Amino acid sequence: MEEAPGHLNAKEKEIWGLLMRELGASELKSHKMPRVLITGGAGLIGPLLATRLLSDPSYEVILTDIISPPIPPKAKHPENCKPIQADLCDPSSLKSLIDTSLPLDAVCIFHGIMSSGSEANFELGMKVNLHSTLSLLEALRLVHKPNQPLLRVLYASSQAVYGQPLPAVIDESVFPTPEGSYGAQKLCCETLLNDYTRKGFLDGYSLRFPTISVRGGKPTAAASSFLSGMIREPMNNQECVIPLKDRSFRSWLCSPKTLAENLFHALKLGADALPKHKRVVNMPGIGVSVQDMMDALERVAGKEKLQYLREETDEEMERILRSWGTEFDNSLAYGLGFRKDVSFEEAVRDYVDSLKE
Repeated sequence: MEEAPGHLNAKEKEIWGLLMRELGASELKSHKMPRVLITGGAGLIGPLLATRLLSDPSYEVILTDIISPPIPPKAKHPENCKPIQADLCDPSSLKSLIDTSLPLDAVCIFHGIMSSGSEANFELGMKVNLHSTLSLLEALRLVHKPNQPLLRVLYASSQAVYGQPLPAVIDESVFPTPEGSYGAQKLCCETLLNDYTRKGFLDGYSLRFPTISVRGGKPTAAASSFLSGMIREPMNNQECVIPLKDRSFRSWLCSPKTLAENLFHALKLGADALPKHKRVVNMPGIGVSVQDMMDALERVAGKEKLQYLREETDEEMERILRSWGTEFDNSLAYGLGFRKDVSFEEAVRDYVDSLKE
């Protein structure tokens, strides 16, 4: 406790001591563990980050989704996780979620309709990917008080914001021209998050993810789903259809393990790490061809697993896939402290090892 000033008399020093003790107790009462709200809590990315956060007893995690998301089974401190079912497209449900979650230190916006799903159902993609995200940002703006620290917001964007023609190597200076509804919706949200940050409503970063592979679970409506299915399905003795007949086709990939560490790092980035109106980062990945993936599967699991791969052209899927970039300059991300995978084979081994746990 701070010592009383020397000019005070005995009675004044006694009062000083009482005040200092009261202030100390107040500070202890106000101290809390960092609380992070994660949307899309029943998907892939939400549980990945939640598991990483819950490996540390000092974090509190609120997971939300359209269904009540399960607490990640590998969480070391499940008692610090609170699942909440909420429909972010419904104003009353969104308000209830925010009211229940406050006070918050960070919000991770990871919910959404995937690429091919957004293309097939334009209205649903707009409703979930764009309008619900804007409603969430506005709700966060309205609850912010001027005397409070700015809320850290991480937004899950995508390399799908880019469209052809593209240079051989892409960085953040390349103008995004999405060729799909999914990428267009992501780009809209990036722009608004930049402006909310510039205006001082929150402290946001838009993270353009590579394709995540190898994902666990079931196939999704994403055009890139086969990039996990090529490993996941054969390991379950199930068939995976590769939607194009071009083994030289390359994708920009990141493993779940590396993504989780990069997301954890993003939560701790300094508020001044990037200009307030330019808060977009292309997250690190590695370039991998279809043949590279087949070779990695064979080396890790044996040649017999290749029998579960079938190549069959899907023109719409191939159109979406070929609109995406295949090689990125991640200098900005590396400068901010993010990291990349060592190799795709290591990602396959990580996935195979996870099946044994």
